[in-house]
Amino acid sequence: MKVAYVIEISAVIIIIFLLIIFVPKNKIREASVILMFKQLITWILGLAVVQLNWLEYPDRVFFSDATQTSFSFEYICYPALCVFFILYYPKQYGWVGQFVYYFVYCSAITILEVLIEHYTTAIKYNEEWHWYSTWLSLFVTFYISRKFYLWFFKEKEKGDSYG
Repeated sequence: MKVAYVIEISAVIIIIFLLIIFVPKNKIREASVILMFKQLITWILGLAVVQLNWLEYPDRVFFSDATQTSFSFEYICYPALCVFFILYYPKQYGWVGQFVYYFVYCSAITILEVLIEHYTTAIKYNEEWHWYSTWLSLFVTFYISRKFYLWFFKEKEKGDSYG
């Protein structure tokens, strides 16, 4: 079995387990909305970057004949990470703390993706895509998702500079 397959299957199992453990029962509704909104964004963007040949997913476990993007990462892992990002968002901190939160989240995910890209065949960056493309796309999609969450649940937060 290829390393890429093991990573993909493990990531899906771990992320589902983490969702079950760390999403409080009283936040399941919010988590569902966050997950589906982020899925909408990442699925569209994931398909676009693959069609533009900026990224490739040479080895995929799920739906490899149906799409050229990674169902596991674009539709399960990244959206689930966004759930944690928003549910545990540090709204009590000022704009500096909130920016650091964005920075740490985006950087950690980007580092993992770069390692996967470098050491496996699960993802391949082409000439137009770089680590900072991943980082920036994560930052923007997390920001948009957070703004949607605040709008959807009609939350107004005092001093919430970074959404």
